[in-house]
Amino acid sequence: MMPAREPLDPVLVGPVDGIERHDRGATVRLAGELDLFSVPIVRKALLELAAERPGRLVIDLSAVEFIDSTALGALVEAKRQIESAGSRFLLAAPGSHVRRALSISGLDRHLGITDSVEQALEAE
Repeated sequence: MMPAREPLDPVLVGPVDGIERHDRGATVRLAGELDLFSVPIVRKALLELAAERPGRLVIDLSAVEFIDSTALGALVEAKRQIESAGSRFLLAAPGSHVRRALSISGLDRHLGITDSVEQALEAE
């Protein structure tokens, strides 16, 4: 069964490019620049999904061009929320710039990161 892609709430525009709910949880596709100005939209979307307690929340970073420390903080906040509900939190397909930011911040050692959304959905 193909996952259903939902139309986005008009408030969730810009950095939140799509939300898909499927039998294993939910996938959020982020895009563009994740920074001080866009992070409130990202945080709202991630925390709303965390409140739904999906089996896993996969963050697709393949279309993210830039990420700053405020956006990294929002990812950490979402991870805490989702894992406190007993669910998995995984980052998928970060590009080289995003991978570098995760590495420099040390978050690559604390966040589950996969090379693709498919790997994140199949990860145990």
